[in-house]
Amino acid sequence: MVAIEQELLAPGAPFEIGEEEVLGERVRVFVNRPRSLRDILLRAREFGDAEYMVFRDVDTERRYTFADHERLVASAAAAFSQRFGVSPGDRVAILAANCPEWVISFWATVSLGAICVGLNGWWTEDEIRYAIGHSKPKLLIADRKRAERITGALGIPMVIVEDDFDGLLADYVSGAMPTQPIDESDPAVILYTSGTTGRSKGVVHTHGNMTNMLMVAFFHGARLMMANPKQAELPQLPNTVLVTSPLFHVSGLHCAAMTGLAGGAKTVWPMGRFDPKAVLGMIEREKVTGWGYTATVLNRLLSHPDAGNYDLSSLRSVGGGGSPIPSSLLEKAQERWPQCSHTMGVGYGLTEGTAFATLNAGEELTKDPSSVGRPVPIVDVEIRDEDGNPLPDGEEGEIHLRGPLVMLEYWEDPEATAKAIKPGRWLKTGDVGRFENGRLYIASRKRDLILRGGENVYPFEIEQRLQAHPAVAEAAVLGVQHPDLGEEVKAVVVFREGREVATEELRDWVAKALAYYKVPSQWEVRKEPLPRNATGKVLKQPLRDARDSTFIEE
Repeated sequence: MVAIEQELLAPGAPFEIGEEEVLGERVRVFVNRPRSLRDILLRAREFGDAEYMVFRDVDTERRYTFADHERLVASAAAAFSQRFGVSPGDRVAILAANCPEWVISFWATVSLGAICVGLNGWWTEDEIRYAIGHSKPKLLIADRKRAERITGALGIPMVIVEDDFDGLLADYVSGAMPTQPIDESDPAVILYTSGTTGRSKGVVHTHGNMTNMLMVAFFHGARLMMANPKQAELPQLPNTVLVTSPLFHVSGLHCAAMTGLAGGAKTVWPMGRFDPKAVLGMIEREKVTGWGYTATVLNRLLSHPDAGNYDLSSLRSVGGGGSPIPSSLLEKAQERWPQCSHTMGVGYGLTEGTAFATLNAGEELTKDPSSVGRPVPIVDVEIRDEDGNPLPDGEEGEIHLRGPLVMLEYWEDPEATAKAIKPGRWLKTGDVGRFENGRLYIASRKRDLILRGGENVYPFEIEQRLQAHPAVAEAAVLGVQHPDLGEEVKAVVVFREGREVATEELRDWVAKALAYYKVPSQWEVRKEPLPRNATGKVLKQPLRDARDSTFIEE
């Protein structure tokens, strides 16, 4: 594999590596990368009448060619600019489930040199209003279901996907794409990620972040194909990618919508809640060749009683992330799809690092499934101690990353940015791991982080909400293992004397302010104060070990 990588990365090769200044630091980059997201869109003209997007729900199916898509993007860009005054640097927020309008609005926004703000479609009104107030968009694109969560005016124009979008574009039929200059260091996207303290933070990705990430994805695919010549002996099928990740995540937006357009792939999008049987049918019918999964959806698909009744032989490459993938689940997938065993992969990354940092795939994954792999060619990885000093191989510490994939900043938050991005533009991830023989091993993700079905859940904001209830004296939130979700949310509460209430009331209290996946599904009521260290911090390990409390599972 190393020899193949050297061939692909050599001078004059498709993935030639060079060194350039990015945001003030000399780092390795892909020489042959596109220079903006609009460049990617314009290059996709070569795919013409081939299919780019297939969106399907229970009752409807919508199909778009690459030519259809560009035409609609040009109209949307004209509408955003002429009707709503969107110009370079302005924000356009999108609050919707996966749908064609989401993708079209994204490409229209970034083609104008404006910034697309992806809002979490599971947020409550309070969370939505915070992000709108924080990012200050000129325009909000929302589907009807999520728009109905918002009571009262937002103070900005809102286009409802089901009611207004087609009519808006019809008024601005245009064959011309925007031509405003776009620099690689210009912001392109803001994605919100839950914070360890307080509100979500807006991670800013530049055009250069995203185009270099695109090249990592293509490089990864090319090296796997060269390392596994038997793949060429399989029946050749058009590149067709199943997308089950939301567009407000890097896995849906960057790794599917962007890479699919750039690579001429047909992207297949099931709409609504994840339905294993419907997805199995789509894989068979559309002859899906690739899929990026989370552990939760992979488990649901493989465990479905009808899974063996569908022809899934078209699958060629599958890979996962978002949460740790148990080795037993990977083995099950390899047994079910032996044709993918040499391309199956896992990796490590985070939104602040534009998705990719390390990859472990193919034979390397089979030999060492406990590792998240080697760094990708343009990322440096260091393990550091609490004082920021590099640690030798084998010692655990905090993972730091460097390269052109490190975010520009946290939007409008210089203090948080300074805490995350250290001198030399090293990203302090907060994750704990060790580096051994060129491979990264994860010990824990941001210590208290709960990974529920691929969603990041930070206990602090749930604890804050619980402690705002008049009956609660103290609260601690932690993750516990779950066979399907990976982890689920557990709350430990201590009531004020004489103020005890039913846990159902606390559950409803949390649900009014936070997204459903943050609402605890397990509750523990303690009579004694929470254990704390000398500085007053709650000690969560004793809570995990405790057996003398009232335990309630809903």
